[in-house]
Amino acid sequence: MWIPRSTMFTDFTAAVFFAIVIHKFLVMMIKDCGGQKLLLERFENGHFKISTGPCCCCCLCLPRVRITRRSLFWLKLGTLQFAFLRPVLMFLSIVLWTNGNYTLYNVSTKGAAIWISCVVGVLTIIALWPVAIMFQQVRTLLICKKIIPKFALYQFIVILNHLQASVINILAIRRIIPCAPPLSSSARGAYMTQQLLIMEMFLITLISRVVYRRKYDDLEPPECKAEEAGDNKQTPKVILNGTVSEDGLPRV
Repeated sequence: MWIPRSTMFTDFTAAVFFAIVIHKFLVMMIKDCGGQKLLLERFENGHFKISTGPCCCCCLCLPRVRITRRSLFWLKLGTLQFAFLRPVLMFLSIVLWTNGNYTLYNVSTKGAAIWISCVVGVLTIIALWPVAIMFQQVRTLLICKKIIPKFALYQFIVILNHLQASVINILAIRRIIPCAPPLSSSARGAYMTQQLLIMEMFLITLISRVVYRRKYDDLEPPECKAEEAGDNKQTPKVILNGTVSEDGLPRV
Protein backbone atom coordinates (compact mmCIF):
# COMPACT_ATOMS: atom_id res chain seq x y z
CA MET A 1 0.00 0.00 0.00
CA TRP A 2 2.86 2.39 0.84
CA ILE A 3 5.22 1.21 -1.92
CA PRO A 4 3.24 1.13 -5.19
CA ARG A 5 6.06 -0.44 -7.21
CA SER A 6 5.86 -3.55 -5.02
CA THR A 7 2.36 -4.36 -6.31
CA MET A 8 3.66 -7.04 -8.69
CA PHE A 9 5.40 -8.88 -5.84
CA THR A 10 2.49 -8.67 -3.41
CA ASP A 11 0.14 -9.85 -6.15
CA PHE A 12 2.47 -12.76 -6.85
CA THR A 13 2.40 -13.81 -3.18
CA ALA A 14 -1.38 -13.50 -2.99
CA ALA A 15 -1.81 -15.40 -6.27
CA VAL A 16 0.28 -18.33 -5.03
CA PHE A 17 -1.67 -18.50 -1.77
CA PHE A 18 -5.10 -18.19 -3.38
CA ALA A 19 -4.33 -20.76 -6.07
CA ILE A 20 -3.47 -23.29 -3.36
CA VAL A 21 -6.59 -22.34 -1.37
CA ILE A 22 -8.90 -23.31 -4.25
CA HIS A 23 -7.36 -26.78 -4.46
CA LYS A 24 -7.34 -27.24 -0.69
CA PHE A 25 -11.02 -26.28 -0.44
CA LEU A 26 -11.91 -29.09 -2.83
CA VAL A 27 -9.73 -31.53 -0.87
CA MET A 28 -11.37 -30.34 2.38
CA MET A 29 -14.85 -31.23 1.12
CA ILE A 30 -13.65 -34.71 0.15
CA LYS A 31 -12.01 -35.24 3.55
CA ASP A 32 -15.09 -33.98 5.39
CA CYS A 33 -17.00 -36.80 3.72
CA GLY A 34 -14.54 -39.28 5.25
CA GLY A 35 -12.06 -39.37 2.41
CA GLN A 36 -12.22 -40.47 -1.18
CA LYS A 37 -13.05 -44.10 -0.37
CA LEU A 38 -16.04 -43.28 1.85
CA LEU A 39 -17.17 -40.59 -0.59
CA LEU A 40 -17.37 -43.18 -3.37
CA GLU A 41 -19.28 -45.53 -1.05
CA ARG A 42 -21.79 -42.85 -0.06
CA PHE A 43 -22.45 -41.85 -3.67
CA GLU A 44 -21.96 -45.26 -5.21
CA ASN A 45 -24.80 -44.80 -7.70
CA GLY A 46 -24.70 -40.99 -7.75
CA HIS A 47 -23.86 -38.58 -10.54
CA PHE A 48 -22.17 -35.19 -10.61
CA LYS A 49 -24.21 -32.28 -11.94
CA ILE A 50 -21.79 -30.49 -14.24
CA SER A 51 -24.27 -27.87 -15.48
CA THR A 52 -23.22 -25.41 -12.81
CA GLY A 53 -21.24 -22.18 -12.63
CA PRO A 54 -19.04 -20.55 -13.56
CA CYS A 55 -18.63 -22.49 -16.82
CA CYS A 56 -21.88 -24.24 -17.69
CA CYS A 57 -24.61 -22.77 -15.49
CA CYS A 58 -26.77 -22.12 -18.58
CA CYS A 59 -26.14 -25.51 -20.23
CA LEU A 60 -28.90 -27.45 -18.49
CA CYS A 61 -28.88 -30.12 -21.20
CA LEU A 62 -25.46 -31.43 -20.21
CA PRO A 63 -25.53 -35.07 -19.03
CA ARG A 64 -24.66 -35.99 -15.46
CA VAL A 65 -21.30 -37.65 -14.84
CA ARG A 66 -21.06 -40.81 -12.78
CA ILE A 67 -19.13 -40.46 -9.51
CA THR A 68 -16.02 -42.64 -9.87
CA ARG A 69 -12.34 -42.46 -9.03
CA ARG A 70 -11.70 -41.18 -12.53
CA SER A 71 -14.19 -38.31 -12.24
CA LEU A 72 -12.76 -37.34 -8.83
CA PHE A 73 -9.29 -37.34 -10.39
CA TRP A 74 -10.41 -34.92 -13.09
CA LEU A 75 -11.98 -32.63 -10.49
CA LYS A 76 -8.75 -32.55 -8.50
CA LEU A 77 -6.75 -31.98 -11.67
CA GLY A 78 -8.96 -29.00 -12.53
CA THR A 79 -7.95 -27.19 -9.33
CA LEU A 80 -4.39 -28.51 -9.21
CA GLN A 81 -3.55 -27.04 -12.62
CA PHE A 82 -4.45 -23.60 -11.28
CA ALA A 83 -2.28 -24.07 -8.20
CA PHE A 84 0.67 -24.81 -10.52
CA LEU A 85 0.11 -22.59 -13.58
CA ARG A 86 -1.06 -19.40 -11.82
CA PRO A 87 2.23 -18.93 -9.89
CA VAL A 88 4.20 -19.74 -13.06
CA LEU A 89 2.36 -17.08 -15.06
CA MET A 90 2.73 -14.53 -12.26
CA PHE A 91 6.46 -15.25 -12.08
CA LEU A 92 6.66 -14.78 -15.86
CA SER A 93 4.88 -11.44 -15.48
CA ILE A 94 7.45 -10.28 -12.92
CA VAL A 95 10.32 -11.30 -15.19
CA LEU A 96 8.81 -9.41 -18.12
CA TRP A 97 8.05 -6.43 -15.89
CA THR A 98 11.67 -6.18 -14.71
CA ASN A 99 12.76 -6.20 -18.39
CA GLY A 100 10.29 -3.45 -19.24
CA ASN A 101 8.16 -5.69 -21.48
CA TYR A 102 5.14 -5.92 -19.18
CA THR A 103 2.85 -3.13 -18.06
CA LEU A 104 -0.12 -4.08 -15.91
CA TYR A 105 -2.37 -1.39 -17.35
CA ASN A 106 -1.41 -1.88 -20.99
CA VAL A 107 -4.46 -3.49 -22.61
CA SER A 108 -3.25 -3.35 -26.21
CA THR A 109 -2.96 -6.59 -28.16
CA LYS A 110 0.77 -5.97 -28.64
CA GLY A 111 1.41 -6.06 -24.91
CA ALA A 112 1.89 -9.19 -22.83
CA ALA A 113 -0.47 -8.10 -20.05
CA ILE A 114 -3.69 -8.68 -21.98
CA TRP A 115 -2.68 -12.19 -23.05
CA ILE A 116 -1.45 -13.28 -19.65
CA SER A 117 -4.61 -11.86 -18.04
CA CYS A 118 -6.83 -13.76 -20.47
CA VAL A 119 -5.01 -17.04 -19.82
CA VAL A 120 -5.22 -16.50 -16.05
CA GLY A 121 -8.94 -15.76 -16.38
CA VAL A 122 -9.60 -18.99 -18.28
CA LEU A 123 -7.55 -21.02 -15.78
CA THR A 124 -9.46 -19.40 -12.91
CA ILE A 125 -12.84 -20.34 -14.38
CA ILE A 126 -11.67 -23.91 -14.99
CA ALA A 127 -10.45 -24.15 -11.37
CA LEU A 128 -13.66 -22.76 -9.85
CA TRP A 129 -15.85 -25.17 -11.81
CA PRO A 130 -14.79 -28.42 -9.99
CA VAL A 131 -15.30 -26.76 -6.60
CA ALA A 132 -18.84 -25.76 -7.55
CA ILE A 133 -19.58 -29.27 -8.86
CA MET A 134 -18.39 -30.90 -5.64
CA PHE A 135 -20.26 -28.39 -3.47
CA GLN A 136 -23.54 -29.10 -5.26
CA GLN A 137 -23.04 -32.80 -4.53
CA VAL A 138 -22.07 -32.68 -0.83
CA ARG A 139 -23.78 -29.56 0.52
CA THR A 140 -26.71 -31.55 1.98
CA LEU A 141 -24.42 -34.18 3.50
CA LEU A 142 -22.01 -31.64 5.04
CA ILE A 143 -24.59 -29.17 6.31
CA CYS A 144 -23.71 -30.28 9.85
CA LYS A 145 -20.13 -29.09 9.22
CA LYS A 146 -21.24 -25.60 8.14
CA ILE A 147 -20.19 -26.15 4.54
CA ILE A 148 -22.60 -23.46 3.25
CA PRO A 149 -21.05 -20.60 5.33
CA LYS A 150 -17.58 -21.88 4.39
CA PHE A 151 -18.46 -21.86 0.71
CA ALA A 152 -19.98 -18.38 1.05
CA LEU A 153 -16.74 -17.05 2.55
CA TYR A 154 -14.82 -18.74 -0.23
CA GLN A 155 -17.01 -17.03 -2.85
CA PHE A 156 -16.57 -13.65 -1.18
CA ILE A 157 -12.79 -14.04 -1.35
CA VAL A 158 -13.00 -14.91 -5.05
CA ILE A 159 -15.13 -11.85 -5.79
CA LEU A 160 -13.04 -9.44 -3.74
CA ASN A 161 -9.70 -10.65 -5.07
CA HIS A 162 -10.70 -10.73 -8.73
CA LEU A 163 -13.84 -8.82 -9.59
CA GLN A 164 -13.29 -5.89 -7.25
CA ALA A 165 -9.64 -5.51 -8.26
CA SER A 166 -10.55 -5.71 -11.95
CA VAL A 167 -13.21 -3.00 -11.63
CA ILE A 168 -10.80 -0.64 -9.87
CA ASN A 169 -8.09 -1.35 -12.47
CA ILE A 170 -10.50 -0.48 -15.30
CA LEU A 171 -11.45 2.78 -13.56
CA ALA A 172 -7.76 3.61 -13.18
CA ILE A 173 -7.05 2.87 -16.86
CA ARG A 174 -9.94 5.12 -17.94
CA ARG A 175 -8.57 7.87 -15.68
CA ILE A 176 -11.85 7.93 -13.77
CA ILE A 177 -9.68 7.65 -10.68
CA PRO A 178 -7.68 10.89 -10.98
CA CYS A 179 -3.98 11.07 -10.32
CA ALA A 180 -2.74 12.76 -7.18
CA PRO A 181 1.00 13.53 -7.29
CA PRO A 182 3.23 11.76 -6.58
CA LEU A 183 0.82 8.85 -7.34
CA SER A 184 -0.48 8.23 -10.85
CA SER A 185 -3.98 6.95 -11.62
CA SER A 186 -2.78 3.33 -11.75
CA ALA A 187 -0.84 3.72 -8.50
CA ARG A 188 -3.87 5.23 -6.78
CA GLY A 189 -6.02 2.38 -8.08
CA ALA A 190 -3.61 -0.16 -6.60
CA TYR A 191 -3.51 1.89 -3.38
CA MET A 192 -7.33 1.84 -3.09
CA THR A 193 -7.46 -1.88 -3.85
CA GLN A 194 -5.00 -2.67 -1.06
CA GLN A 195 -6.88 -0.45 1.41
CA LEU A 196 -10.17 -2.19 0.68
CA LEU A 197 -8.68 -5.69 0.79
CA ILE A 198 -7.02 -5.07 4.15
CA MET A 199 -10.33 -4.10 5.75
CA GLU A 200 -12.40 -6.73 3.96
CA MET A 201 -10.04 -9.61 4.64
CA PHE A 202 -9.82 -8.62 8.29
CA LEU A 203 -13.61 -8.99 8.61
CA ILE A 204 -13.58 -12.27 6.69
CA THR A 205 -10.83 -13.55 8.99
CA LEU A 206 -12.96 -12.89 12.06
CA ILE A 207 -15.94 -14.71 10.54
CA SER A 208 -13.73 -17.57 9.35
CA ARG A 209 -12.45 -18.17 12.87
CA VAL A 210 -16.01 -18.76 14.03
CA VAL A 211 -16.74 -21.24 11.22
CA TYR A 212 -13.42 -23.07 10.90
CA ARG A 213 -11.76 -23.05 14.31
CA ARG A 214 -14.18 -25.43 15.99
CA LYS A 215 -14.45 -29.18 16.29
CA TYR A 216 -17.03 -31.00 14.19
CA ASP A 217 -18.12 -34.58 14.69
CA ASP A 218 -17.10 -37.02 12.00
CA LEU A 219 -19.78 -38.38 9.73
CA GLU A 220 -20.95 -41.91 10.40
CA PRO A 221 -19.67 -44.51 7.94
CA PRO A 222 -22.29 -45.71 5.45
CA GLU A 223 -22.36 -49.25 6.90
CA CYS A 224 -23.13 -48.02 10.42
CA LYS A 225 -26.66 -47.10 9.40
CA ALA A 226 -27.42 -50.66 8.39
CA GLU A 227 -25.91 -52.02 11.61
CA GLU A 228 -27.94 -49.62 13.76
CA ALA A 229 -31.11 -50.59 11.94
CA GLY A 230 -30.40 -54.25 12.73
CA ASP A 231 -29.58 -53.50 16.37
CA ASN A 232 -32.85 -51.62 16.85
CA LYS A 233 -34.87 -54.71 16.01
CA GLN A 234 -36.04 -56.53 19.12
CA THR A 235 -34.56 -59.96 19.74
CA PRO A 236 -37.29 -62.62 20.00
CA LYS A 237 -37.82 -63.83 23.53
CA VAL A 238 -38.40 -67.48 24.43
CA ILE A 239 -40.20 -68.55 27.61
CA LEU A 240 -38.56 -71.58 29.23
CA ASN A 241 -40.03 -72.96 32.49
CA GLY A 242 -41.42 -69.60 33.52
CA THR A 243 -38.15 -67.69 32.77
CA VAL A 244 -37.50 -65.42 29.85
CA SER A 245 -34.31 -65.78 27.81
CA GLU A 246 -33.34 -63.33 25.07
CA ASP A 247 -30.88 -65.67 23.37
CA GLY A 248 -33.05 -68.78 23.54
CA LEU A 249 -31.04 -70.38 26.36
CA PRO A 250 -32.37 -70.93 29.88
CA ARG A 251 -31.04 -68.60 32.51
CA VAL A 252 -28.86 -70.02 35.27
